[in-house]
Amino acid sequence: MQTTAGTKEELRLGKDALGMLEKWSIQGVHVEQAGRERLHWSATGDDRPSAVLSCTKSVLSALIGIAIGQGLIGGADDPICAYLDESDPRLADALRDDPRKRGITIAQLLTMTSGLDWPDFDKPYRELKRSDAPAAFVLGRPLAHEPGAVFAYNTGGSQLLAIALERASGMSAAKFARKHLFGPLGIGPVRWSRLAGGQEGGAGLSISMRDLAKLGRLYVQGGRWERTQVVPAEWVEASAKPRHKALLHYEPQVYGCYGYHWWVSPQDKQPGPDYFFAFGYGGQYLFVVPQLEAVAVVRKSLEGRNEAIRSRRLFETQLLPALRQG
Repeated sequence: MQTTAGTKEELRLGKDALGMLEKWSIQGVHVEQAGRERLHWSATGDDRPSAVLSCTKSVLSALIGIAIGQGLIGGADDPICAYLDESDPRLADALRDDPRKRGITIAQLLTMTSGLDWPDFDKPYRELKRSDAPAAFVLGRPLAHEPGAVFAYNTGGSQLLAIALERASGMSAAKFARKHLFGPLGIGPVRWSRLAGGQEGGAGLSISMRDLAKLGRLYVQGGRWERTQVVPAEWVEASAKPRHKALLHYEPQVYGCYGYHWWVSPQDKQPGPDYFFAFGYGGQYLFVVPQLEAVAVVRKSLEGRNEAIRSRRLFETQLLPALRQG
């Protein structure tokens, strides 16, 4: 495995870890600590943008935090409907059946606790992608639970957030990101797909490992990049706070607790120091370990939802112990 050394000694994976990469269909590994690259490996020898699937949600969370910091969005407790086009008759019709829908907040969408009926593991997602009115489609789902009470993984909620961000900022989410997040961090090129009426907020981003790691480094640094506070520090802290046990007890342990569109692995529940992570289907991870000033990206071929455990085990059994040793 080729590695790149920074100020710290380069990380060297043992023979067991080297064998894991091919056996477990790992496509890329990138590790940084204290802002320095300690390991970089790609099965193809390059680091071109590729799909990170639901890691997109954590990028969207950062953009929502930036918009709140700029005053474009009032706050996480604002109802999402305040930022949607209620003059659209399809949306108005979707909201008519249950008055509680108007009270669904940005925070509830970020924590996947909107209460909207959304069957396990995002089953309505494909239908959402085909819809010509995504906001009406999502809010047209019946309320299965009181908003704020029950966790249900819901990419539709992410789409509502993306639509709200675009209406609040007056620009596409991709352009907003280029101006206020990707640009300041030197991220690019990226690709970000769109659905009808908005950027694909829950799964549409393609980005390189090094660029995804920059988001993790930004969060290790409390939202600050060089001399600029890119994401409000209080938003970074709020995002990485466990707000629901979510899928902490799911087997295999590919998930964790949930914050603001970030998964959280607290020390008293999972191995190692506290860390949080962005997660994409099949084993695309961005791990952030503030205690160690460390960030790790693991990319994997798509072989099914539960095969993501391979990426998680690589991190917990090989990368994390090496980072703790310094």
